Amino acid sequence: MVHKVLFWGGFGIAVRLWQLGIEMRPLLAKESLWVYPLFAGVGGSFGYWLQGVEDRQLKILSQRREAILEKRRRRDAGVSAVEEAGILAATS
Repeated sequence: MVHKVLFWGGFGIAVRLWQLGIEMRPLLAKESLWVYPLFAGVGGSFGYWLQGVEDRQLKILSQRREAILEKRRRRDAGVSAVEEAGILAATS
């Protein structure tokens, strides 16, 4: 989780650098140094939120996978029971 927060925090800083580059303003002016932590914080917050979204999606996917596997097990067990009944009926 930390790697996503750090990545998006770094992305926020890169966005600020890009913004200043487009405006052709100095990158490290004393008046605007306080903005870098702000952009990093916003980017890190987005990364934290995105990690939560990913965790919830993985949880839902694993639940659905288990439900599908259970359904297949029940179906296979039902088919086996029907086959056994058919074999017993044919031999009688």
